[in-house]
Amino acid sequence: MFDWFNTLFSPNNEPDITQSLIVLLIAISVGFFVGRIRIGNISLGVSAVMFVGLFLGHYGYRMDESILVFVRDFGLILFVYGIGIQVGPSFFSSFKKDGLLFNLLAVGAVLLGGIITYLIHIVTKIDIENAVGLMSGSVTNTPGLGAAKSTLQEIQNQFPSKVFSDPTIAYAITYPLGVFGIILTIILSKSVLRIDLIKESLSLKNKTSDKENIIINEKCRITNSDLLGKSIYQIFKELDIHNVIISRLKNSGSKVVYSPSLDTKIHDKDVLMVVGNQKDVDHFIHLVGKISTDLFIETGEDLIAKFVFVTTKAATHKTLAELDLHNKFDLKVTRVVRSGLELLAQPSLELFYGDKLLIVGNKEAIAEVEKIIGNSEKHLLEPDFLSLFGGLIIGIIIGSIPIFIPSLPVPLKLGFAAGPLITALFISRYGGVGAIHSYINNGAIYFMKDLGICLFFAAVGIHAGAAFYDNFIKFNGWLWIYYGCYITFIPLIIMVLVGRYIFKLNFYQLVGIMSGAYTDPAALAFSTKYLDSEIPNQSYATVYPMVTISRIFIAQLLILLFAS
Repeated sequence: MFDWFNTLFSPNNEPDITQSLIVLLIAISVGFFVGRIRIGNISLGVSAVMFVGLFLGHYGYRMDESILVFVRDFGLILFVYGIGIQVGPSFFSSFKKDGLLFNLLAVGAVLLGGIITYLIHIVTKIDIENAVGLMSGSVTNTPGLGAAKSTLQEIQNQFPSKVFSDPTIAYAITYPLGVFGIILTIILSKSVLRIDLIKESLSLKNKTSDKENIIINEKCRITNSDLLGKSIYQIFKELDIHNVIISRLKNSGSKVVYSPSLDTKIHDKDVLMVVGNQKDVDHFIHLVGKISTDLFIETGEDLIAKFVFVTTKAATHKTLAELDLHNKFDLKVTRVVRSGLELLAQPSLELFYGDKLLIVGNKEAIAEVEKIIGNSEKHLLEPDFLSLFGGLIIGIIIGSIPIFIPSLPVPLKLGFAAGPLITALFISRYGGVGAIHSYINNGAIYFMKDLGICLFFAAVGIHAGAAFYDNFIKFNGWLWIYYGCYITFIPLIIMVLVGRYIFKLNFYQLVGIMSGAYTDPAALAFSTKYLDSEIPNQSYATVYPMVTISRIFIAQLLILLFAS
C-alpha cells in the first residue's frame, strides 16, 4: 500500500525528478538542522548541507544528472550575485581608506596559497584537479571549486578522450580543516600576540580616518565679523569651504527656523545647523564662529526632517542639482543613505533606486516631493525580478566571454562564479543598467545567498558522496588533510605577522581580513562573538570580492596550465 512512499525515500541509482527533489530537499533541511548544532562558539552553519549531502550520496541516494548540474550552477550564480550586490558600495568606497592595503594583504595570501598548491602538485604527484580541490577546501572557497569544475568541463568538451578527477572529493575532505584552521589561528594569534582587546578597540576609535567618514550635524553661532552681510555662497567661496551643507538657519533673537539658500545673507550671532563629516564641520565652525547650544534651531515649528525613499523612475539616476528641490519646494537634502552608508548630499550626487534621503523643510512641501521621489516602502519590499534576473543574464553573458590566451588548451572565461560577481559589483556601484537597478532589500539578499549556497553544497555533496569513501581510502584522505594544512596555515601565519608587525593593523581589522581572505563566514561569525565586536565585518566585506575573483582565476589557471 505504501510502496510509493518507500520508492520516494529509498536509494536509487536512476532517480526520477520527484526522487531527485526529495534527496535535494532532505540534504538542505537536515543540513540546516545539523549546522545549528554548536560546540562552544563554533558551528558548521550552512556548510553542514554539503556533509549531509556526502552522507546521502555515500548511502546510495542520487539525483538525476541534468537536474544536479542545473541546481549546482544556478545555486552558485545566486550566491555570488547576492554577495556582489551586498558588498558592492562598501567595496569601492573602501579603497579611499585602507581598502587597498587590506586587499593587497588578502590577495597576497591567495597567491601564496596558489604557489603552495602548485608545489604540492609537483612534489607529491597529486593530479592538479585534486590539488585545486585541496586548495579550495583548505580555504573554504566555494566559487573557486565551481570555477575549477566548469573549466574541467570546458576542457573535456574540447577533448572528449581526456578523463579528470573530481576536485569535489578533495574539497570535501579538507573543508573542515579550512573552517577550524582559521578559527584556531584567530585564537592562537590573540594569545601569542598578547592582544589587549580594550586597547585595540580604543586605538581604532581614535583613528581620525574613522571619524572623517561619519556624517554629523553641529550647531554653530556666527561670531566672525568679517563675514557679516555676506551670502553663504560668498562665505564658502572666500573661505574655500567644501563638503558641508547648511540645513537650517535661525537669526539672532528670533525663534523662526528656515532652510537657507546659497544667497541667504549671514548676520551677527545667527545660528546655523552645519552638516558634513567631522573634520569639515569642525574646520567650518573654527573659521566662522563657535559651537552653539541653541535649542530652538532643532525644534523649529515650521521645519521638519524626514527620510524619503527613492522609488520612482523620475528621480532615479538624477542628480540632486537636476531635481533642484530647494528652488522648487524650498527644501534641503542633507544626507543620503545607500546600502547602509551615509553620503553627504552634494549637488552632483546621483540618486539610485532605494536611496533614503533626509529632507529638511515644511510638511506640505515634503509631501509634494514624496509624489516625485516616490517614498513607497511597499515597492522596496516587493522583489523586482526584472532587475534580479536581468542582472543574472548580464553576469552569465560576461562570464561566457572567451578570453584567448596562447598556450592554454581552452579560452579563459570568468564563468558562473566571477561573471555574476563582477556584474553585481558594478551594478551595485553605478545603481543599475537601464531598467535593471541595484536595489534588493536585505532580507531578499540573505535569502538569495543562503538559497544559492544551499543548492550548491547539496548538489556537490550528493555527487561526491557516491565515491567519497572509496576515494578517501584510495588517495589516503588523512594525507590529503596533512597537505591541506600547508595551504591553510602558512598563508594565514604570514598574513598575521606581516599585517601586525609591518603594516601595524588593528587586530579587529586583521581578523576580518583573515576571514575574508578565506571567504569563511563561519570564521567571521565565530570571530564577532569571540571578540564581541562587529568591526571584523567591515574588513571582511572589503576584501571578500577581490579575494573571490582572485581565487576563481587561480583555480582556473592551475587547471588550464597543468591539467593533463
